[in-house]
Amino acid sequence: MIYLDNSATTKPNEEVMKSFHTAATHYFGNPSSLHGLGMEAERLLRKAREQIAELLQINPDEVVFTSGGTEGNNLAIKGIALQHQHRGRHIIASSVEHPSVIESLEALKQLGFHITYIPVDENGRVNPNDVKKEITDDTILVSVMHVNNEIGTIQPIEEIGALLHNYPKIFFHVDAVQSIGKVPISIRKANIDLCTISGHKIHGLKGTGILYVKKGIRLFSLAHGGGQEANIRSGTENVPGIVALAKALRITLAKENDTKRIEQLKIYIMDELKKIHYVKINTPETSSAPHIVHFSLPGFKPEVVIHALEEAKIYISTKSACSSKKSDISSVLEACGKSQAIASSGLRVSMSFNTTKEEIDGFLHTLNIVINKLAKVMR
Repeated sequence: MIYLDNSATTKPNEEVMKSFHTAATHYFGNPSSLHGLGMEAERLLRKAREQIAELLQINPDEVVFTSGGTEGNNLAIKGIALQHQHRGRHIIASSVEHPSVIESLEALKQLGFHITYIPVDENGRVNPNDVKKEITDDTILVSVMHVNNEIGTIQPIEEIGALLHNYPKIFFHVDAVQSIGKVPISIRKANIDLCTISGHKIHGLKGTGILYVKKGIRLFSLAHGGGQEANIRSGTENVPGIVALAKALRITLAKENDTKRIEQLKIYIMDELKKIHYVKINTPETSSAPHIVHFSLPGFKPEVVIHALEEAKIYISTKSACSSKKSDISSVLEACGKSQAIASSGLRVSMSFNTTKEEIDGFLHTLNIVINKLAKVMR
């Protein structure tokens, strides 16, 4: 099997699974309980929070545990909007955000909030000056992802953060789901107020995630109850999953030096794809993440290509897994000004630190065979 859909989800690390099993087996108490089992679970939870804070170079009380990227983005955006609407009801976001951001913003529209989507260039990149132009006295939030989940573009979040430093009323949210461990990010340096991370994108478990909330920022809770997670996200904590998340984050960040090897594989893939007549590459050659290569095959149905590769046990995807079953047209490629033929025929290859050149060669060889067979049918 050749698995090249790591931006959708990653295979859990064996050490992560061991951590989960140990915590689930021996520390199964409710961390809110007053008895010994509960206190053991609470200590384990606190230790995991401290470890994650140290790894991200933030404070432990700035870590809010969530079920993943979608919940984190919803909590950050709706939490800010509902809590601070007396200060303003205008929100700015890029036009290439993840569906969990776009749909959260569209939901807020129904509550009377005004949303401005910033355009991007042909590479899917936001111009910080365009953000500045849209700021008004009513603006309370700017949300821009760090790495685009579809084509891999790296956004200038440090520049945007520096810009927003001059607007103390405006909060800055960054979706870092695709960048953690692959593209360096300093939450403090980038002046980020809220930052979303997902466990299953870094060889952790599905249903685990982190929302960084800068100390002093208040959010309107979307889950009221027992007051866990500093009254921001009530509900019994998933201690085994959180312990596994801490382990996954530690392992992933320790491998950041290996990104050069993945970057070389990305360059190799793009160079080889350029040799294939039908291929149009969408991932920018510069200022893009090391693990994502997105390309289009105009005239070919992407699902047909995917299933043909699957027959050879090679797994890639079309676009965001959260939107792959919706319209065939990629909203990201549309925002980049791509034609309908390109926007409707996109395919994404996404690697992990475990991906080998042999696997990439196997993918490229099979893709060539698949394209040639399908081209004959098209004729």
